[in-house]
Order: sequence, then structure tokens, then C-alpha cells
Amino acid sequence: METLTSTSWKLACRVEDTIENGGVCIKLDNTQIALFYFKRRDEWFATQNECPHKRQMILSRGMIGSLGDKPKVACPFHKKTFALDTGECLSGDECSIKTYPVKVEDNLIYIAI
Repeated sequence: METLTSTSWKLACRVEDTIENGGVCIKLDNTQIALFYFKRRDEWFATQNECPHKRQMILSRGMIGSLGDKPKVACPFHKKTFALDTGECLSGDECSIKTYPVKVEDNLIYIAI
């Protein structure tokens, strides 16, 4: 039996509330989400804010970049890197992070949770 889930788009912030090539922390409901704008790629990404390595709410302050064509964020404390599009750990560890769809309409950023 297939379980159907609905996507709920939540207003996160305005585009001008974010920074280019970096992240900000958004709290939606009771969830901290790291929101990133990768200007060179002109892409938005949202992930959990908690780094799974030491369970600290810090990923929004991580450095973004690329590994080949894959967009990534590096935890500022532990240097573990995660794919911004899939959440997989690129540092060879078993852990991963949750990712969320992002859309921008009329200068407003929405995240699906």
C-alpha cells in the first residue's frame, strides 16, 4: 500500500533577508532549517540546520562550494561536507542531512516541509 504525503509550502523569508553565497537559519514551526543561496549557480537550497556529527545547530554558517558539479556545504566546526541537493555526506561518513524543496515567488522564499 502506497502512502501519499502532501507537500506544505511555508513562507520562510524575503529574498533580501538572505545573503549571497552563504546561509541563514530559518525556524519553521519547531524546525531549524539552513537556507542557502548559491549565486554562481543561481540556486536555492534548504537543509536541516543540525550537523549530525556533533548534533550542533550550525550548518547555516557553513561554507558552500562545489565538489565537481555537486553543490555542498561544509560544517564550520567539523569540516564534514554534505551535498546540498541530496543531503549525502561527501566526507565518507555514514551520516546524511535532510533536504527541503525551495521555491521563490515574487521575492518571497518558500520551503516545503
